[in-house]
Amino acid sequence: MKTNKTLIMQPKMAEDPGTGEIARRMREILGEIGEDPTREGLARTPVRFEKALKFLTSGYMMSAEKIVNGAMFGVKYDEMVIVKDIEFFSMCEHHLLPFYGKAHVAYLPNEKVIGLSKIPRLVDMFARRLQVQERLTQEIAECLQEILRPRGVAVILEAQHFCMMMRGVAKQHSGTVTSSMLGDFRNRKETRDEFLTLIGRGRG
Repeated sequence: MKTNKTLIMQPKMAEDPGTGEIARRMREILGEIGEDPTREGLARTPVRFEKALKFLTSGYMMSAEKIVNGAMFGVKYDEMVIVKDIEFFSMCEHHLLPFYGKAHVAYLPNEKVIGLSKIPRLVDMFARRLQVQERLTQEIAECLQEILRPRGVAVILEAQHFCMMMRGVAKQHSGTVTSSMLGDFRNRKETRDEFLTLIGRGRG
């Protein structure tokens, strides 16, 4: 009597996504600074570094259209919409050191509003790229202006930079504030002042 033998196929191991060219070059860098990249504490560091770097720069693979995904709604509301204290982390393009802080974003609707969760996602999209704070601020504002065509957009970023805290002037408690004001926020002082007051940066 013949019996059928079941052939058990071993699953093919997926290649570790962190073992690419970035990891290989990081091993070389570790050697260049005088370390032993094969020692226990560093053996997997290049792999972890590649995974972390790809996550921290994942904004290059995102698009505003996919993030918004049609989440804009016709609403007869013409007062200010603010999402404040949006935490963000980014990488300074000059030294590849982190900077982090909070973003405050506002717009004046022009018969359309955007899903509130989309604003922090747009902030993350631009933050997860090699950046300078000034450009990051401007890109967030211009993106919302292009998507919504509102009567105005305001963005303020407050951040601390490790390139100032850990090296150079080594000032741990200094902060940087940048702003981008478009439309009525730029042209109307009372609108700008209302925004600053509502996020806690107004006078008094």
